[in-house]
Amino acid sequence: MSQALPIRIANRLQDLIESFRFLDFLAPTAIRLYLAPIFVVAGYHKLQDIDSIIAWFGNPDWGLGLPYPEVMAYLAAYTEFLGGIALLVGIAVRWFSVPLMITMIVAALTAHWDNGWFAIASSNPDTSAAKAAAWVGFPGAQESLENSREVGKRLTAAKSILREHGNYNWLTEKGNFVVLNNGIEFAVTYFIMLAVLFFMGAGKFLSLDYYIRLFLRDRP
Repeated sequence: MSQALPIRIANRLQDLIESFRFLDFLAPTAIRLYLAPIFVVAGYHKLQDIDSIIAWFGNPDWGLGLPYPEVMAYLAAYTEFLGGIALLVGIAVRWFSVPLMITMIVAALTAHWDNGWFAIASSNPDTSAAKAAAWVGFPGAQESLENSREVGKRLTAAKSILREHGNYNWLTEKGNFVVLNNGIEFAVTYFIMLAVLFFMGAGKFLSLDYYIRLFLRDRP
């Protein structure tokens, strides 16, 4: 009997959590609305400056050195722009998630891979996510913590120079200074979010996919 009460309480709590399933469409909707402007703006920027993007994609010295840079540039630009619009209105979300995920893989491997994980370099090893990875002996984690210490030293020196020779309050009025690492973090994060949309779909009620399926695909 002593074990029955805790089990009953646990079951009731689980039932309470399960009762929120009717709101499960909010999760994919939130992911779509988060990603949509990111991809729309990224694609629009590429289309507006397509010649420079083609040159960057193709140049092996200061660019990515990709084959068929013109084709790759236009594919990336239209995939992001049209894919972002599709995510916004929730149409063909699973279909568009695939080329968008491929775009993120290409971006991670070509533009960000050599810079490691972090998009913005951590300047404090005690608060770096690499600290948890170092606890379990993850390869490269300790090196990342050492890098954080070096980043902290350089950032402190840069701030000192700016305080002495510049209007530091004005310079930091819109935000603090950081060291851009440009690693794969954002590309991987977006890939994971797109993978969720691929498996879950666009969500009910607030997507065109839901109504297309409701009125066309599932009709007898």
